[in-house]
Amino acid sequence: MTTAVNVTRNPDAGWVVRAAGQTGIPERALRAYVAAAETVDAAAPGCGIGWNTVAALGFVETAHGTYGGGSLTPAGQVSRPVVGPALDGAGFAAIADTDAGALDGDARWDRAVGPMQFIPSTWQLVGRDGNGDGTADPFNIDDAALSAATYLCARGRDLTTTEGWTEAIYAYNQSDAYIQQVRDQATKYATMTGEITVR
Repeated sequence: MTTAVNVTRNPDAGWVVRAAGQTGIPERALRAYVAAAETVDAAAPGCGIGWNTVAALGFVETAHGTYGGGSLTPAGQVSRPVVGPALDGAGFAAIADTDAGALDGDARWDRAVGPMQFIPSTWQLVGRDGNGDGTADPFNIDDAALSAATYLCARGRDLTTTEGWTEAIYAYNQSDAYIQQVRDQATKYATMTGEITVR
């Protein structure tokens, strides 16, 4: 399989407006994805994560925070809670509650939360403050996108290689169908903006 080439870019306002129009990604979400990739690439230049990979995850997970009729506020908060199904073993992995329901409202089972769908135990490990307000909030697109990019680049992964990219997405969700869906979407975004060809 080939992987989408990761596209790195400085998030200037003109490009964001054009790319949002080309891809259908909400401008507020796209700014967060580009900023997250840029921040992580500066901190871990060997990773080479692209905005299109972060955006593809956001699309597959919650349609950029719009799942269930929600939207992103100008501050990047989801307009309504984005909480996944109970991870009770019925069609999903069984993950008993790890946060006393603090993030997901469920004190029996964990549920993925926010626009990038982190389970509470993972958020406790990788949650980052992407907007500089002093709080890592999984329901904020800046925080969630930076946390997702950080998680994908963990363990010295090189996302410019097929093996590294695939390993990163597999760490996010251990499903071959999921990896293919993210790969297809990342490739689509990169192609729609006319910035890359696929290796």
